[in-house]
Amino acid sequence: MTPMKPLALAVAMVVFSHPAHADTDLDKVKQQLSSLQKQVEMLQKQLAKAEQKSEKLIERTIEQKEDIAEVKVAKHEHKPQGIKIGGAVRTNYSHTSYDDDNKNRGGDFDFDIFRLNFSGDVGDVKLNAEIRFFDYMTAVKYAYAAYDFADDWQVQAGITQVPFGNWPYNSHNYFFSTNYYVGLEDDHDLGVLFKRKIADNWQLDLGFFKNDELGGVDGYVDNRSDRYSYDIVGFREAGDGVYAEPTNPIGEYNTFSGRYGYHIEHEGGKTEIGVSALAGGLHDGVDRAGDYNAWALHLNSNMGPWNLQLQHGEYNYDIDNVNRIAVGAYSFYDSMAAEATMSSANVAYSVPVQWGAVTNLQFYNDYSAIYDKSDNSKDTWMNVTGFSVAAGGLFTYFDLVHGKNMPFVGGSLAGDSSETERRFNINIGYYF
Repeated sequence: MTPMKPLALAVAMVVFSHPAHADTDLDKVKQQLSSLQKQVEMLQKQLAKAEQKSEKLIERTIEQKEDIAEVKVAKHEHKPQGIKIGGAVRTNYSHTSYDDDNKNRGGDFDFDIFRLNFSGDVGDVKLNAEIRFFDYMTAVKYAYAAYDFADDWQVQAGITQVPFGNWPYNSHNYFFSTNYYVGLEDDHDLGVLFKRKIADNWQLDLGFFKNDELGGVDGYVDNRSDRYSYDIVGFREAGDGVYAEPTNPIGEYNTFSGRYGYHIEHEGGKTEIGVSALAGGLHDGVDRAGDYNAWALHLNSNMGPWNLQLQHGEYNYDIDNVNRIAVGAYSFYDSMAAEATMSSANVAYSVPVQWGAVTNLQFYNDYSAIYDKSDNSKDTWMNVTGFSVAAGGLFTYFDLVHGKNMPFVGGSLAGDSSETERRFNINIGYYF
């Protein structure tokens, strides 16, 4: 028999304690007792529901507090962390056709560079810089502050990359393309750059560069050829050698540069079709000595593992009675035609792998040429067949280079050689 509830028991005791009602009201008492039991059970159910609601409310409050705590932690984790330092150490092996001593030794293995990279945020301002240390010089590649002043726009000020051609490189190999050696690939100058991020399938970069990264024609430097990027440094008198220090200093100034790229989405990737142009003045330290300009049409297409780059354009340094100018970089001077046409075609194939530490291989063939030169010198061209290997912090280029009248391949941009030179090169870099 089920025990009576306390309230029902008390009622029953009161009722049955009066003998006059023992027989007559027994049914009524049972009915009342049953009704009271139902009421008690209903109250207990309501109390249980109220307790469940209270528990759910407490749980929801705890979850909300946990969500708020997670948001606070996430915000804390994304606060600016100051400046981060990275860098690289690179070594280089080369075996060449144009250096008999190098061939007799079976090639040379040399130190290439030690570099430091700095990047980070200070408030809403982004800072980026890279300095490179060679055996023979020290050079700042870039150093600029950037600020996102609108959803789609960023401004950079300092030594920043000049927007021109396929971005950021018109090549896949260690030696870039011939465009690099005339200052039209991976060039960095002192100025202001406005970058529109990719939105609505198009991108626009507009820059104003006061002068080159070493301060122009009268920059306070010991050697105007101690730089990473190729720039004009002057012109020579008739009879001076192509590698001689120029007797007439010249420098770029007040250069405007623009680059537009339209992006087309397609199956397997994206293709950018673009156009670039720049124009500026040339100064001899006293007065304006001339003008210069360049333009290029370019295409950069990714189709699955394949990448195709095409580029074509012209440059012109307009100085009275001058058809050959002097350029400087890597602590030596070279010469090039004051006006020429340039073309390039590159293809690459990337393969993700899992071979121990090796995670990616990229095979490529890059071809580029400079021709129709104003100084009537012979064509310059370079073809690089090779592959790169990514393995953890190591990145290595294996390049077989063939070239004619090509810097770093036994020649000069102003050379007149008919010989095709060869260079086998391995560049090993550890990045941290």
